[in-house]
Amino acid sequence: MSAADPLPALLVAVPVVILACQTGAVLLRRLGQPPVIGEIAMGILLGPSLVGWLWPEAHHWLFPESVLPYTSVLGQLGLLAFMFLVGLELDLGTLRGHSRIAVAVSSAGMLLPLGLGALLAVGMYGQLAPDGVALTPFALFVAVAMSVTAFPVLARILVDRGLYGTPLGALAMACAAADDVAAWSLLALVVALASAGSPLDAVTTAGLAVAFAAAMVLVVRPLLARWAAARADRTNDGVLLVLLFSGLSLSALVTDLVGVHTLFGAFLFGVVTPRGHRRIEASAARLRAVAVPVLLPLFFVHTGLRTEIGALAADPVQWLWAGAVLAVAVLGKWGGAAGAARACGRSWREALSVGALMNCRGLTELVVLNIGLELGVIGPELFTMLVLMALITTAVTSPAVSRFQSRKPPLPPPPAAPAPAPAAVSHT
Repeated sequence: MSAADPLPALLVAVPVVILACQTGAVLLRRLGQPPVIGEIAMGILLGPSLVGWLWPEAHHWLFPESVLPYTSVLGQLGLLAFMFLVGLELDLGTLRGHSRIAVAVSSAGMLLPLGLGALLAVGMYGQLAPDGVALTPFALFVAVAMSVTAFPVLARILVDRGLYGTPLGALAMACAAADDVAAWSLLALVVALASAGSPLDAVTTAGLAVAFAAAMVLVVRPLLARWAAARADRTNDGVLLVLLFSGLSLSALVTDLVGVHTLFGAFLFGVVTPRGHRRIEASAARLRAVAVPVLLPLFFVHTGLRTEIGALAADPVQWLWAGAVLAVAVLGKWGGAAGAARACGRSWREALSVGALMNCRGLTELVVLNIGLELGVIGPELFTMLVLMALITTAVTSPAVSRFQSRKPPLPPPPAAPAPAPAAVSHT
């Protein structure tokens, strides 16, 4: 393969990555896990943690330096499309009927991990923070990373377990929707603080981001709703798909120019895109059919190439920190959400199920972690610890929910049957 032309190497790397991630997804689904667990695991295994460790020559041949910028860009395009779909599926209407308990559970499930994460960050700042990073953005980022819930993966688990339309599923979706909005807002603040050269720059960036979000909700959303009602049914399917992708790209560009990450723009465009319209939903499904199985695996490998588990193995202290990260993540998210649900009168079985679901981090956590690494707020060692935490907490969610839901309370004994009337006729 020519070193001057990266296309041949790209034509090898892309199908290998796609097929490997699909294989991982199929295997993990058969084990009762969300497919994203297999995709994340395959991305890590293709990186320096396994292939690069066991067979460095094959790793360098598969992922030469010349091809990495292209796989990264393709993965980022898939990620932008995915974030648009997350925003499109985020329905704050799920809060109706669950507003009181959803606010209590989501607040506890955010505030406790935020507080515990900030305390942990203070303790690890001297050893794990990159040089030149101030304590405030470092602590805020670690706190946000501890408080994330993976809304799309949570929805998939509920569907797989037959819980999507149940009261438990509705409560979990409502809490996750509220958490998603809070987590992305806090992350935008962290990005503004980390990217700004001075406090005034940070305030300016945050103000511009708020103004853009307000314009999208108050101006763009009504305009899109009117256009969808008047013209969407008369628009060619291909043109409609192009319009959606162009819209999310331009929205991502604006947030990038403002000083916030491109992913916020794509997410916002999904939030303001009209829901319940057949043609728009069909175009979104076509976008998902390409972006999720074809482009998104390149993001998983991009993450895997940055994750080096072997770097932790040489230092037992690093594993102690990794254990502390996992413990704080589980205690804060699962404990906070379950405790709040129990305090609101839910049974222990349902409260622990809600806590387990809110502890699911999945792909959303990887998105957050990659933003932090790109900004230089966290270093490679902490990045690896947090990736492992995301993988473990997501893998635990499905079996934990199944276990709690299988522990049904015993049914009360049936009432004594009345004596049958003399002329009664059996129809059994």
